[in-house]
Amino acid sequence: MDSSQQKFHDFILARVQPGKEDQAESVMAESFRHQDEGTFTPEYMGQVQATLMSLIRPECVADLVQAASRMRVQMDQGN
Repeated sequence: MDSSQQKFHDFILARVQPGKEDQAESVMAESFRHQDEGTFTPEYMGQVQATLMSLIRPECVADLVQAASRMRVQMDQGN
């Protein structure tokens, strides 16, 4: 896990619903694998975002939406 992945990992775990930590860990591990392999697409990001949204505490959803928007902009600039 690189430093940006660690930062995202910590960001998500701080906002995940109690009891959903293992599921969030699994989703992030798969996501990081896609990033490392170069197969992390905007479409895949949408799937990951939807899954993580379901695991986040309701009062923290806006934080995740904002972070995902920034990431999507970075991805678009990279293409």
